[in-house]
Amino acid sequence: MFELATRPAAGEPGPPLLSSSDGFILVDPAKFPTAFVQDVDISITGFMAVAQAPWGLNAVQRKLTRTAWKDKPVRYTLPTQDRMIPPTTQRFMATRAGAKVVELQSSHAAMLSHSKDVAAFIEGVATGGG
Repeated sequence: MFELATRPAAGEPGPPLLSSSDGFILVDPAKFPTAFVQDVDISITGFMAVAQAPWGLNAVQRKLTRTAWKDKPVRYTLPTQDRMIPPTTQRFMATRAGAKVVELQSSHAAMLSHSKDVAAFIEGVATGGG
């Protein structure tokens, strides 16, 4: 997924990730508000930018040998304004998985900027209607 997500289609921005020599990455704090959560108030996103914890590349680069989407129904929220994982890439992943897709006019952090829509999506899936 990491390899796919960080290889944007032509005309789409890639994620502004910073890496360290010890195998960790994070979103560039200076670009975080406009790349990760551009549809959320800067008073919140500014804090998020400096409070983020680095994550290990090993966690996101591991190759999977089994994938649940090959055997189970898949639902997918696709944030159409995502600047971290390009929407074109997400559509490819959702289509490959045979997912039922719900698009949200949202940044990468749809759960924050469109929390009611995301909650309704989860509720719909949990009750069999999504």
